[in-house]
Formats: sequence, C-alpha cells, structure tokens
Amino acid sequence: MSAAIAFDGVGKQYGDFHALHDVSFSVEQGDFFALLGPNGAGKTTLISILGGLTRASRGSARVMGHDVQQDYRAARRSVGIVPQELVFDPFFTVRETLEFQSGYFGIRNNDDWIDEILANLGLSEKANSNMRALSGGMKRRVMVAQALVHRPPVIVLDEPTAGVDVALRQTLWAFIRRLNADGHTIVLTTHYLEEAEELCNRIAMLKQGRLIALEDKHRLMNRGKARSLLLRLKPAELPPALQPLLQGRRDDAFELHLDDCATLERILSEIRQAGVELRDIEVAKPDLEDIFLDMMRSQPRTEQA
Repeated sequence: MSAAIAFDGVGKQYGDFHALHDVSFSVEQGDFFALLGPNGAGKTTLISILGGLTRASRGSARVMGHDVQQDYRAARRSVGIVPQELVFDPFFTVRETLEFQSGYFGIRNNDDWIDEILANLGLSEKANSNMRALSGGMKRRVMVAQALVHRPPVIVLDEPTAGVDVALRQTLWAFIRRLNADGHTIVLTTHYLEEAEELCNRIAMLKQGRLIALEDKHRLMNRGKARSLLLRLKPAELPPALQPLLQGRRDDAFELHLDDCATLERILSEIRQAGVELRDIEVAKPDLEDIFLDMMRSQPRTEQA
C-alpha cells in the first residue's frame, strides 16, 4: 500500500532564497498528521506544491501514489486542501459554491453528500445565503466544505481554526475525527499546538525550510524535558536534602526535578522528616508547546544559500 503523501527531496527556491531544502517524509494512509513550524518555516509552500499551486524547484511529491506534476489530475482528485486565506466567489450562495466545486471534479448528483457536509459544519441554515453576506468564521466553514465535497482520501487543513470561535472548532474537529475514523488521512498545520497534541498521532516539524523532526507523537513527547514537581510549603523553606533537585521557583512554589515515582516518594518522605507542612502539590508534565519551543531553540540557525 502506497503512502497517502510522499515528499522526496523537495526543494523550492525563489531567486537566492531557499524556501524548502530537500524535504523528504511520508504520511501513511489513515494518519492524523501534524505539520508544525513557525511562520516562514515552509509549511504553506509545501502544501502549495502538494496541491499543484506551486512547482517544486527539485524533488517530487505524490498523493496516493500519483505524482502531483506528471499525474496531476488523479493527484488533485485525491486531496482536499483548506488554505489559510479566505478565497470565495461573492456572487454564489453557499450551496452553489459547493455544487460548482463538485462540477469541477466532474461529480453530478452530489446533493446528499453536500447536505451532510452542510449539517456537520453547521451551515444548513446558511445554504442559500450569498457568500459575501457571511461572517469570516462562516466563510471558513464553507472553505472546509469545499475541500471535502469530492470525498478526497487525503484532507489537508492549513490553519483551519485561525480566528474562529470555539463552536466552530468543536464542530469541525468532531467531523474531521469522524472522517479520520472512516479512513481518511488528515494533515493539519496549526499554531494552536494543543490541537495538534490532542488530535494527531504523528508530527513533523519544519524550521527555515528544513525538516528537523518526524516522529510518533508519544515518542516525541517522551523526548521532552522530564516531569517536574511543584510544591507549596509552610513555612516556604525547602529541606536541605531536596536542594539538589531544585530547578527553580514558580511564584510561591518550589519546582523540583522528578524522574519517577520513587523520586516522588523520597521527596514526600524528606518533607515529613523536616516537619514542613505540604500546602499543595502538582506534577507538571511537558506539553507539545514546551517541546516545540525547545526544538526551535536547540536547532542551529542556518544561513540561506
């Protein structure tokens, strides 16, 4: 079985500026995949190459085994892309927009699926509204619907929840999770790292057009800094025996290095022996944002060739 998406040595150059440097990775069928990176990392350029909007300067990209340049018709039928920008025809209604998109892919009698998309994205009441009359959040919902209208096996969401309300996020993710459970491959780029942490099973990170991480989410999370223990004590004095574990202070709490449960038992024992009152205790685990920031800081900066 071929990968849902495969990039092989993809590079993109604009004059002397290298937007992408020999990027190679694959996304397996059925993955919920996160493509992360700071602004200007090359995420949108990579997605544009996948969708045929930009030509790679070198290397190749494939969708469901179809080369995006040599077999572009099949490649484009295999992927639905939700771009960052709000792009719409102001003279169409919501339903007409989706019917037109269906026609672009040669799909007739698509009303049942259009109705299902409208219902799942909270757009049914707006089906006959003109696109220019919609709010920004509603327009973004329509863009998601457009990407899904031809039932592509691969769905790419480029910052789909940027600037939208909580209700849309919940509605959108419930629907996308269902599509993923049905076998669709999902690729997500987002600056809301809590979304990627909750939803995705594999993660890639780009920095300055280079791939700096590609791992299973849980393995990547385990690469982060160890857990820490936050203690609030009365009096606010840390027993001398625990000083070697001290990492710092967070407001009125002592932050201690915590390797495992055995270390926790030792810490509590030392507190009891010192006769100190334990007012509050909290185990702090690194999240994806912590790991992302560490990765961005630790990777050396590179000069553009």
